Amino acid sequence: MPAVAAAQTAVQRPPKQASPDEFTVSTPVSIDVNARPLPSFDTRDRSRVRFGELEYRSGLILTSRFRGFGGLSGLRLDAKGERFIAISDKGGWFTGRIVYKGREMTGLDDVEASPVLGPDGKPITSRGWYDTEALALDGSLVYVGLERVNQILRFDFAKGFTRAQGELIQLPLGVRKLPNNKGIEALVVVPKGSSLAGTLIAISERGLDAQGNITAFLIGGKLLGLFSIRRTDNFDVSDAVLLPSGGLLLLERKFSWLGGVGIRIRRVALASIAPGAVIDGPAIFEADLGNEIDNMEGIDAHVTPEGETVLTLVSDDNFSMIQRNLLLQFTLVE
Repeated sequence: MPAVAAAQTAVQRPPKQASPDEFTVSTPVSIDVNARPLPSFDTRDRSRVRFGELEYRSGLILTSRFRGFGGLSGLRLDAKGERFIAISDKGGWFTGRIVYKGREMTGLDDVEASPVLGPDGKPITSRGWYDTEALALDGSLVYVGLERVNQILRFDFAKGFTRAQGELIQLPLGVRKLPNNKGIEALVVVPKGSSLAGTLIAISERGLDAQGNITAFLIGGKLLGLFSIRRTDNFDVSDAVLLPSGGLLLLERKFSWLGGVGIRIRRVALASIAPGAVIDGPAIFEADLGNEIDNMEGIDAHVTPEGETVLTLVSDDNFSMIQRNLLLQFTLVE
């Protein structure tokens, strides 16, 4: 279950500063984020709302005059689907609140930006660390995966919120051997009630085993080891989330110059994950450039007071003029 609420209420927020153009200080700064609504998801049939096992709720195109805004590669929400913590692949935190009108998102508020700090208290970019691609929460503990250097940092948000200093955690040797641009892309902490409780699941984007399947790792729990995810149709992993009701969803994407961008979501049984296993599961959602997608890199889930499971997806615009920061929400029809 998303734990961003625990991470955000564990500390007293530091004083806000006037917003600069980019990350230049180690304390959070307030920024304005503009949101333009996406009333439909299918550009070919704007009345369509059902896509596989998902039903489109609402979407936003996000922009900001703050030059450090963008590259959103991971997102975690509180249990209400309102407060969020996001990570930028250029080593930045973004926190804030999603504003709703009824069931539809209308904007972001209380948004703050700050650099991710390393063990020395300096922005991790000062040591050439970036590509912060993966994000997981466990109470006040926040884990961030750094793809290029194949490391994972752990932060205790009870010690300064986004001003907390990251510490490197011990990793299996196989993580360090991942391709430097296809490394850790998804992190999930397994909560109580499972044989994997307390385990950090780390999934690579496209670190392949001898059979061409995607490599993943079990870290810090009772069952340490390596497992694989069957790779099909040239899809790579971009994020993952544990559903409140159990089970693991994998957000995947593919790209080719002829076919363009495609995304899908696969459902995997958590019980199938074990050292040495090769796991697989059915696709419950697929989309292409006929839909309102971009480089979708983050996924999270929460349950509404009405009992609906809502999936929230975010895209990484790569700080490109031709790409977009999208925030999309769907109801999971189970």
